[in-house]
Amino acid sequence: MDFESRRQKILDKMEKNSIAVLYSGIEHHVSADEYDLFTAQANRNFFYLTGLRRDNMVLLMDKCVEPARIMLFIEEADPLMERWYGRKVTEEEAIEISGIDDVKFIDEFESTMDMLMTREDVYTAYFDTYRHQKADLPDYNLVKANEFRQDYPSVTLKNLFPLVAEERMQKDDDEIKLIKDAIELTKQGLNNVMANLKPGMKEYQAQADFEYVVRRGGAEWTAFPTIAGSGVNGTMLHYDTNRETIEDGTLLLLDLGARIDGYNSDITRTYPANGKFTERQKAVYDIVLAANRKIVETAKPGMTTKELNKVCQDVLSEGLIKLGLIKEPAEISKYYMHGVSHHLGIDVHDVTVDFNKKLRPGAVISDEPGLYIDEWGIGIRIEDDVLITEDGAVCLSEDIIRTTDEIEEYMLRYRRKLDTCCQAMRQ
Repeated sequence: MDFESRRQKILDKMEKNSIAVLYSGIEHHVSADEYDLFTAQANRNFFYLTGLRRDNMVLLMDKCVEPARIMLFIEEADPLMERWYGRKVTEEEAIEISGIDDVKFIDEFESTMDMLMTREDVYTAYFDTYRHQKADLPDYNLVKANEFRQDYPSVTLKNLFPLVAEERMQKDDDEIKLIKDAIELTKQGLNNVMANLKPGMKEYQAQADFEYVVRRGGAEWTAFPTIAGSGVNGTMLHYDTNRETIEDGTLLLLDLGARIDGYNSDITRTYPANGKFTERQKAVYDIVLAANRKIVETAKPGMTTKELNKVCQDVLSEGLIKLGLIKEPAEISKYYMHGVSHHLGIDVHDVTVDFNKKLRPGAVISDEPGLYIDEWGIGIRIEDDVLITEDGAVCLSEDIIRTTDEIEEYMLRYRRKLDTCCQAMRQ
């Protein structure tokens, strides 16, 4: 990863006489002495600019001097604490990973900031002040930004988030490779689900069949909590309880992904519990599949995800009218109530900024039409990961089978193998 080039692009966007301060964050406390796994909580923009995902680090970029100065502050190793919690990143490792030569210990950060603010003309300070919604608790970077505002009220505080988000919306070759690797692991995990799926299983058992393969195959973790919704549970968009029994004749909707070196896949497939789609299930499935394929064919630079969603709605509404479920396209929201695309990368729903809303080459987006028919107990979504190219789009997950014939053939093949093994054991 070319972290130096990424940092330079952010410096180029910063105002003169400005600094940028970005914290990796601290462990998120859950309860008693329990803390969340930190690599899942590290500030994604800090990771994007440094390649590091450890707690208690700070990136400081100083554009008040010429040339601009970049400093990285890390936690000094404490042998006693390392015995309990594992070793820390060394100065040498931090330099090698980030490409930043000026590495100091975190204990020096406050004095460094005091000296910088005293001796340099700092007019603007950039902090990552992103907040998804008002009800959310402020994250560590926002807390530290508010502390800075109180300490230096005459300095203009600006949000670093949109400067970094604009760059993150287009992936380089290294990022695309990691996403492809995550997709390949996801494919293997889904194949294992199909090979073992049968009525009477619990949803969490299908989840386990997926997660075992991706973790065993090298994923650091799943991209997000796995969704395994059978029957009517498949009509719930973010269902992740995964506790119900998978009944014969129902469908299992799986929305899942793998994470490799900080980059994610995001795939959805819908499988028949008994290995065979009913005619009604197949009719609905083929409508969703047609929309999925239409998005890959249509997506290109200059379009917006809003325009792609309109394409998706047109295909879905036409199919539902033929099935007699709706009478006019305006009724599509009864059975399809989300967008067809979001950006994908370090975050599963990756960062976006409105002034960069038109797709550009290098963007990786989801392609996820779905239909959710409560009265039939049918929820079907087919999601792929798509790369925007110079003149169109490429489906990065094309090799993950998706037609009803392919799915039924794959599941039947493994059932035959299982039957053969069972007969051999009885003899």
